[in-house]
Amino acid sequence: MSSATLEETRHGCEVVVCGRLDVHTVADLRARLHEVLDQGEGDLLVHLAGAEVGDATGLGVIVGVHHRARQLGRRLVLVDVSPRLDRLLRASRLNRVLARADGVGAATTVVPLTA
Repeated sequence: MSSATLEETRHGCEVVVCGRLDVHTVADLRARLHEVLDQGEGDLLVHLAGAEVGDATGLGVIVGVHHRARQLGRRLVLVDVSPRLDRLLRASRLNRVLARADGVGAATTVVPLTA
């Protein structure tokens, strides 16, 4: 069985996700990310260098949290995306929708394709 962990490094605004994001781990991860979103304001930085998207549900949780962040007037920013996840984002064209940053620093501005 796979596992994923989430460590909140700055209350309500920055987390580190490690492990495999798949059908077995996303329910807990989604719930925890929603809690963090509810507790903060502004950008939510999600560091993904130690994370692996194992299946479509792993990618789906990222998209779902992005939508939830927008509903709350916040923005999800993916930080330190792995080359594999970068390829998945490009292939699915989610790279045009999701904000990204490399390391700690200013996030890029991304105009969503949908309203």
